Amino acid sequence: MSNSYPPETNMGLLFRQVRDAMWAEMAREMALAGHDLTYSQFMTIKYLALDHTVGVTDLARHAQLNPGAMTRLLDRLEARGLIERVADPRDRRAWNIELTDAGLLIWRDIEHCGQRVRERAMQGIDDDQREQLFRLLNQVLQNLTPPSGDSPNASND
Repeated sequence: MSNSYPPETNMGLLFRQVRDAMWAEMAREMALAGHDLTYSQFMTIKYLALDHTVGVTDLARHAQLNPGAMTRLLDRLEARGLIERVADPRDRRAWNIELTDAGLLIWRDIEHCGQRVRERAMQGIDDDQREQLFRLLNQVLQNLTPPSGDSPNASND
């Protein structure tokens, strides 16, 4: 029985399946390298590696976690020696989060895992097709991203 729906009707599902497959491969690669990290832990380490020092609120927003869940996640990473909490020099009540040397070492290792997964995902796709794929995906994202200051729940009163 053939599918009578046009392919674009499954776009959201396809995006989700690609994301899930990418993460499954990343988790497998990390496990083979000896790293047991959840998706949120991975995203937190990645964000810290790129931004170096950030607050808990920024990390929670980036990892799409509530602040309480982020605090528990940070407690686990701190217990493993991967992050440290450092007093914010601008606000003595706040803490910034930084990767430790051990956290940076793990980041470098899992970054290689990510490179292998991306290479596998792009097999059989030439450079021009890759450029077009990313251009089109960015356009889809831009089309669905509200202008700054707009909220989907904002009132038009």
